[in-house]
Amino acid sequence: MKKRVLVVEDEEKLRRILELQLLDAGFDVVKAGSGEEALPLIDRADLVLTDFKLPKMTGLEMLQIIRRADSRVPVILMTAFGTVENAVEAMKSGAADFLLKPFSLDMLVTVVNKALEIRTLRDENRQLKEELGRKYRWDNIVGRSPQMQEIFATVMRVAPSRATVLLAGESGVGKDLIARAIHFHSPRKDRPFVKINCTALPENLMESELFGYEKGAFTGANTSKPGKFEQADSGTVMLDEIGDVPPAIQVKLLRVLQEREFERLGSNRTQHIDVRVIAATNRDLRMALEDGTFREDLFYRLNVVPIDIPPLRERREDIAYLAHHFVEKLAPETGSTAHGITDAAIEKLIQYSWPGNVRELENVIERSLVLAAGGKLDANDIRLDLNLRRRPATSEIGLPEGMSLDAFEQELIKKALDQASGNKSQAARILGLTRNALRYRLTQMGIES
Repeated sequence: MKKRVLVVEDEEKLRRILELQLLDAGFDVVKAGSGEEALPLIDRADLVLTDFKLPKMTGLEMLQIIRRADSRVPVILMTAFGTVENAVEAMKSGAADFLLKPFSLDMLVTVVNKALEIRTLRDENRQLKEELGRKYRWDNIVGRSPQMQEIFATVMRVAPSRATVLLAGESGVGKDLIARAIHFHSPRKDRPFVKINCTALPENLMESELFGYEKGAFTGANTSKPGKFEQADSGTVMLDEIGDVPPAIQVKLLRVLQEREFERLGSNRTQHIDVRVIAATNRDLRMALEDGTFREDLFYRLNVVPIDIPPLRERREDIAYLAHHFVEKLAPETGSTAHGITDAAIEKLIQYSWPGNVRELENVIERSLVLAAGGKLDANDIRLDLNLRRRPATSEIGLPEGMSLDAFEQELIKKALDQASGNKSQAARILGLTRNALRYRLTQMGIES
């Protein structure tokens, strides 16, 4: 559809010239000879092009009326009596641009196109924010169990503050959704939300990624780069898997939490920031304190408002609601003809242990929708990963004869290292440990990590 430009100009000849040029450029044009005549037409326009000097009402006064009415229509002011003061006042009042007469007609078209392009981008950005807001409302975080209702109540109480929150729970329970819900229910909802996955950052790059670096700070640093904390200034930072942060970085995080300041790598200039920190972990940080892999002072700084999210197997009453929610959400995305789920299928889902929690349930529903042929998901359509979860049964529990617990642990670690060909990250995954926890145990064993 053609964009409509409202031309407000009291000189009839110039008004006609502007109209012809804009029509030739592919715009629809509406005209007015005064501000009073123009005001009723504004809602029908995509952009207003107005002279600064008009009879009775000036173009600036009309602009201010438009902005007070909360209209997002861009306004371009034209004038033959331009001053720096006029231009500054116009831009402060929300003008999209300021044109000095005489100007070329080609320049006019360029300025109009630019203002409309900016409006389109702003409208798209606003729409994306509204969609994000809908995504993280409570109706998209399904949980009707008493445990989840208590969590929702805590979120609503803590969201308006800037208190640091520590989310704890197994992988897949929805820590990311809860963190975003806190952000989108807070006064910072229109500011950045920056998620940092601490396990995804190599230890030697973590400091520069979190705090940024200056040009020449290290080989390859050809330009300065802001870190994640700078990008989140005035917003919220989510530190996911905080338990895997190495000790050297823990010290710097403690300073950010205490003093709200840091320095970029390679810089002596202290920067101050205003961020709200939400940390998340699937580890028991108190055990990490005992291991010596996590700082006690950092733990207490993070643990201001602790929220423990229970695994799905401990709130089975939520499974039916989650299953219906995922069917409704995923059926259109997968192109499935299924539009519901039977009681038998729900019962099968409730009987499963869900080691992967809500994330695994969503994956199972999606897989079942893709493969199902009927109008409703039935028990036979539910495809669970039972083979992946089987473990060899043991008839008895105990240590090998003549071996202490420490010796048995060391033997397991050595076998994992052999199986991983010396790769410590892979060995840690085999053992179900973090890299830092394995590093600590290797140090205790006298093996260089």
